[in-house]
Amino acid sequence: MIIAVASGKGGTGKTTVAVNLARSLAGPVHLFDCDVEEPNANLFLHGAVERTDEVTLPVPAVDAAKCNGCNECGRLCQYHAIASFGSQALVFSELCHGCGGCMLVCPRGAITETPRRIGVLETARSGDITIVTGRIDVGVAFAPPLIRAVKGRIGSGVTAILDAPPGTSCPVIATVTGADAVILVTEPTPFGLHDLTLAVETVRELGVPFGVVVNRVGMGDGRVHAYCAKEGIPVLLDIPDDRRIAEAYSSGRLLVEALPEYRTLFTGLWQAVGELAAKKGRATEVAR
Repeated sequence: MIIAVASGKGGTGKTTVAVNLARSLAGPVHLFDCDVEEPNANLFLHGAVERTDEVTLPVPAVDAAKCNGCNECGRLCQYHAIASFGSQALVFSELCHGCGGCMLVCPRGAITETPRRIGVLETARSGDITIVTGRIDVGVAFAPPLIRAVKGRIGSGVTAILDAPPGTSCPVIATVTGADAVILVTEPTPFGLHDLTLAVETVRELGVPFGVVVNRVGMGDGRVHAYCAKEGIPVLLDIPDDRRIAEAYSSGRLLVEALPEYRTLFTGLWQAVGELAAKKGRATEVAR
């Protein structure tokens, strides 16, 4: 089962939910930190890094002796990563998405591909948890290729938790696509509700079943719960605004270890999200 933990905005407690959910499960679990621009899951799990792998993206390289400046490649590229202005094609590798289309349409075979490093994958282990972290290189503009590399480590039949980037942009889409269910983490504030509505629209568009976890309940008002009730969205868990949680977080400790009474809440969360994923599976079978 693959579960993504996402949020419409940063600071809602998304990583807190992901790491504590992973720790509360019995048996092996894989946690994939897809927030590649600011990965922090292992700060709480304290796993020893066992392996580091470089991730590259294929970008075009132009053979000047063969290129006649026809600009077939430029007309194809929707990201303007390659273009010709009546002479040899110019490559802007920072804009390239690595699709390989320019190489296929070149009538003279002047374009080949060369690897461009975009980041690394770190594999660590903390007890029964295997943590795969994507870490993007400074200056790399596009996170989705590295996120797809992180997700490429998901093996068949594993229990996988994906810690998504915040927001609703392309990196989130890359993370959530293919998940069996999504946990949307929010907070009971006007900002939390505003960005939750955006996240809900996004996940609904992707057709992935989802539920909501409301963090820091008691600090705001009831408008998030009212919205969920109106929209028929299940609230899977309420996490109270408990000062002890903040103290554990600030010292890099897991909530379920610092405050064991909360462990049952996260095991209950896993059961609830598992029921959502099972509904998706049944719906898929009916569609077939």
